[in-house]
Amino acid sequence: PDTVFKTLVLIGRSRQHYVCVIPVACELDLKKAAAHFGEKHVEMIHAKDITAVTGYIKGGCSPVGMKKQFPTAIHKSAEELPDFWVSGGKVGLQMNLSPAALSELIGASFADLIKE
Repeated sequence: PDTVFKTLVLIGRSRQHYVCVIPVACELDLKKAAAHFGEKHVEMIHAKDITAVTGYIKGGCSPVGMKKQFPTAIHKSAEELPDFWVSGGKVGLQMNLSPAALSELIGASFADLIKE
């Protein structure tokens, strides 16, 4: 469980979308995410909007290959891992890669994003 991460899609007051990749057992801290992305407020997008925004279905949203590459942050705990698991783009499909490789591939940064 410590190496499985989930992909969450947010929308800011600016109407810009953002992506957070956090440990599956943790809860996203929306205030930390907003501060990281330079927004006053962010919220999760509605489940009904996931396909239109990302091209993926709920439960199968991957940080790689969305319709558009959104600003993305990976929780900082991933930096300590040699590899981790993220969604492969379908429900039940996971891919294993190094956090550094994912960061380089999608231009993601590492940040403190979860509730303590």
